[in-house]
Amino acid sequence: MDDSEINQTRTPTQTINPVFVNRWSPRGMTGQELDDGDLMALFEAARWAPSSYNNQPWRFIYAKRNTESWKRLFDLLVEGNKMWAKDSAALVVLISRKSFEYNGKPSVTHQLDAGAAWENMALEACFRGIVTHGMEGFDYQRTRQELEIPEDYDVMAMIAIGKRGPKEKLPPPLRDRESPTDRKPLTEIVMEGKYRP
Repeated sequence: MDDSEINQTRTPTQTINPVFVNRWSPRGMTGQELDDGDLMALFEAARWAPSSYNNQPWRFIYAKRNTESWKRLFDLLVEGNKMWAKDSAALVVLISRKSFEYNGKPSVTHQLDAGAAWENMALEACFRGIVTHGMEGFDYQRTRQELEIPEDYDVMAMIAIGKRGPKEKLPPPLRDRESPTDRKPLTEIVMEGKYRP
């Protein structure tokens, strides 16, 4: 990761582990395949996320490029995502079980838990020099049908994973946006005692 690229747009106001600042979501990827060890390590990191009652509601359905499953997942994407995700090494659909396994009752926090698993995956990828890009630009209903996802699971997101490629390979509108973005200041997102606008 090129630190100068990060430093141009991101400056944390508190001292934190650099992996949080260095993680961002490039679209430019090389098309190079990932070996199973690297890919499974991302799922292993996700496996250790916290969850309510240790329910671990997240599930990952993946396809590596140049495999039979790739076209099935790739065809679910909207055209705007297809034009860059075609160069990813893997596509992953994240789903989350809406109820607890141990008693069948609804889990209010299952989406939060699945989000924590996705973040673990993204941070492990960053640590390994692999990029991840989460997407909501795909057909959720077709995904449920074509991947045979049970009704007790929410379809959450799709994730493109790969080796970082040059932004020059991207179409002009995306090329111009291919840089790390800043975040809202703490004063806007942290409130003591009660909500304030």
